[in-house]
Amino acid sequence: MPPKAVTTQRQKRLGHELRRMRMAAGMSAEQAANLLGVDRGKISYMESGVRNISEERLRTLAQHCHCHDETYVEALVEMASPAQGWWEQYRGALPQGMLDIAELEARATRMRAACTVHIPGLFQTTDYALAVFRAVLPGLPEHEVAMRLAHRARRQEVLNDATKAPFVGIVHEAALRMQFGGREVARAQLEHLLELSEMEGVTVLALPFTKGAFPGAGQTVLYAEGPTKQLDTVQIDNSHGPDFLYGEGELAKYGSHLDRMEELALPPAESRDFIHSMGREL
Repeated sequence: MPPKAVTTQRQKRLGHELRRMRMAAGMSAEQAANLLGVDRGKISYMESGVRNISEERLRTLAQHCHCHDETYVEALVEMASPAQGWWEQYRGALPQGMLDIAELEARATRMRAACTVHIPGLFQTTDYALAVFRAVLPGLPEHEVAMRLAHRARRQEVLNDATKAPFVGIVHEAALRMQFGGREVARAQLEHLLELSEMEGVTVLALPFTKGAFPGAGQTVLYAEGPTKQLDTVQIDNSHGPDFLYGEGELAKYGSHLDRMEELALPPAESRDFIHSMGREL
């Protein structure tokens, strides 16, 4: 079977976990190849995510690597399955990173996001998102803007049953005051935030200017929890596209950043009052 033409972030993550499992057991790539009955080069391909691994081989590897965490192994088996998501309809039409974010959100068991300059994507109204997409440089053709809006709307469906994957959005006052799309769009966006804050499983926290310094240097951060702690992922926005982090130190660092920002933010009820007062000012 030839290598995949496109390797998704989820497939790369599976490969990373396979390599981590093998290395933790002190097993060489050659030993793994002999165990699974493949040539050594295919182990490298599997660990980079460009080749599939069957459920049988994955379970064999886990057993011989003395990995007895059944929840973790089952999660890896699920990651190796060829299940398709709604985001696949946009493959080749939108950047791969946008599809990877949608898949990460859809698979998460709990999410926390912190935004300093703009409202979190899952919270954005259509008009607000339209203003964000039209600010991209170089400018996007209208048909791609329309696709991004449709993609954003599908992503937001994860909030319809947020009791299965609770979402905490920490929004800095700077983001709340930014008028993407103008005064009316900004007011409607704040009203939408208030509506979302009443949904079960959704928590909106406002971080006022008066709270002073906070960690993270204003980065936009999404922390998506997996079925086990080992499979947590941090996603950070950058001008070149999203970065996905899952090193133990990186997860601890950004988890602590979000913990601190939650401590600084106003409680949910006070956050709603704070956002409501801003809406009245517009």
